[in-house]
Amino acid sequence: MNDLLISAEQLVAGWQGPATAPLDLALPRGKILGLTGPNGVGKSTILSALAGRAKCYAGVLTLRPGLRLAFQTQDIPPLSGLPLSGRELLALTGAREQGLPPWLQERLKLRVDQLSGGQRHYLALWAILQAPADVVLLDEPTNNLDAAGTEHLALALRQRAAEGAGIILVSHDEAFVSGVCDQVQTMRVAPHV
Repeated sequence: MNDLLISAEQLVAGWQGPATAPLDLALPRGKILGLTGPNGVGKSTILSALAGRAKCYAGVLTLRPGLRLAFQTQDIPPLSGLPLSGRELLALTGAREQGLPPWLQERLKLRVDQLSGGQRHYLALWAILQAPADVVLLDEPTNNLDAAGTEHLALALRQRAAEGAGIILVSHDEAFVSGVCDQVQTMRVAPHV
């Protein structure tokens, strides 16, 4: 049986035009792939292309038939005035509370807009990680997290991969990437950009 979930050969992606250098990647089930590189090389654009949001201008992108994707972007939805508790948010997304760190689990009864920025960010990450998906795409997941949140996230990612999900994450946090990823690819600046 082929465990490959996503593969790309010489993939060039962008929005109004090509924005990335050609990229080859392969994501098998149960593995974590990290994409690194300087600002502006198109790491987030590649994630968006994999999720079907950005355009693929060249190359071949192959997704396993029936593939279910969960995608966390860097955009934070406005939550001010939203009468929704953390527990209700998890219920809406189908995420389980089990496994959340104690410092967040004890605050689930509070409205989401009463949580700190890091707590809201981690709650949103948890909802994405618990989604019924074959592949989880994460764009700068350690943003707004303290050391405890980053450490718990690393454990949660390894657990999700052990359950069979493939994960692709973009991060500037080199220690986090090298500590959690099975494979790391450094993207380069596109020659035409």
